[in-house]
Amino acid sequence: MLQPRGLVRGYMAVYLKWRHNLGTIKVSQSNSSLKKQRSRSIFSTFFCCFRNYNVEPPSTNNNTSSLPPPVEENGTLPKCDQVQVIPIPSPPAKYLLPEMNISDYGKKCVVIDLDETLVHSSFKPISNADFIVPVEIDGTVHQVYVLKRPHVDEFLQKMGELFECVLFTASLAKYADPVADLLDQWGVFRARLFRESCVFHRGNYVKDLSRLGRELSNVIIVDNSPASYIFHPENAVPVQSWFDDMSDTELLDLLPFFEGLSREEDVYSVLQNLRGR
Repeated sequence: MLQPRGLVRGYMAVYLKWRHNLGTIKVSQSNSSLKKQRSRSIFSTFFCCFRNYNVEPPSTNNNTSSLPPPVEENGTLPKCDQVQVIPIPSPPAKYLLPEMNISDYGKKCVVIDLDETLVHSSFKPISNADFIVPVEIDGTVHQVYVLKRPHVDEFLQKMGELFECVLFTASLAKYADPVADLLDQWGVFRARLFRESCVFHRGNYVKDLSRLGRELSNVIIVDNSPASYIFHPENAVPVQSWFDDMSDTELLDLLPFFEGLSREEDVYSVLQNLRGR
């Protein structure tokens, strides 16, 4: 009988083989996605920033610790390290997340992106939109048309059983919060973090996992943008950007991997193997 470590590696091998076989298809889809990104209106920055995927990580720090730095009371952002270990301040820490629910004790924390990971939103009318969300911008109400990624409902329900799930998006709360209300009908997200919780670093809104208030060895981020987790790439499970391909199965195919990962103690070694394949 396979042990948990062997099981997750088996799931990971199947998942990576699938990713490899779809490589050629993904290239064409990626090219199409880039064209769509370039054609977005000026409102596209309302959802999230234009990302520079070649952004460099911050410089490393020799003084290290296993716990993250706090959110400063004056709102300033301390420098972040590419490695997850950062000096601990002596005052009591104030973190982005509240205390963990009793029902989540023992679970790992999974940070999940919104746009192009779970949904795709547009100011242009979409005939098959799952949601239409009114959003006020500069005194004018705009209709935002939202498409759900295939299998997102099943993905969220299962992830909510396995992990402490947190929504973390670079989009503004006035758009992302009502979308999350419609998307998460099961209360999967224990907390929601928006653009103001990001660190603006070299033109990108970076999700600094060290500010969550969770042990980094138990934190995983699921995001389509490498720039979003440039401070902690060793904690990431990358996903392909999604716009409107209704035959996409990536979220469904990730579930066996996450089921195995939820039982692993050494998250870093599993994710390192994922990156190395």
